[in-house]
Amino acid sequence: MKLIELLKFNDAGLIPAVIQDEKSKEVLTLCYLNKDALEKTLEEGCVYVYRRSKKMLMKKGQTSGCIQLVRSLCIDCEGNSILLKVDQKLAGCHEGYFTCYFRQVDKDGNIKILGERLFDPGKVYKK
Repeated sequence: MKLIELLKFNDAGLIPAVIQDEKSKEVLTLCYLNKDALEKTLEEGCVYVYRRSKKMLMKKGQTSGCIQLVRSLCIDCEGNSILLKVDQKLAGCHEGYFTCYFRQVDKDGNIKILGERLFDPGKVYKK
């Protein structure tokens, strides 16, 4: 059975994918793939996502150069989500941090920034 046949895409044709750095084990982000993104990811060995906000297929790191090389792909027990373990090049977050989960919230709701910004998003994305 082919991988595509094992997966349960939602009504919009998307499946959530958790992206994890293989070396550090940090979760980098949660994104969505459609069938085209999954096929390109498997074909090229780097992560492609479906950008819901832009309604388009995009190579992760296409603008910043911070690509994610796929080391392994796992599916959950029900086939409704994917785990991609990657070799992250520089930063996984468009805000310039290694992970998108760089803000830690304490029990009082205060936010603490974890890690350091690895690149200036204003320069990279010309915001």
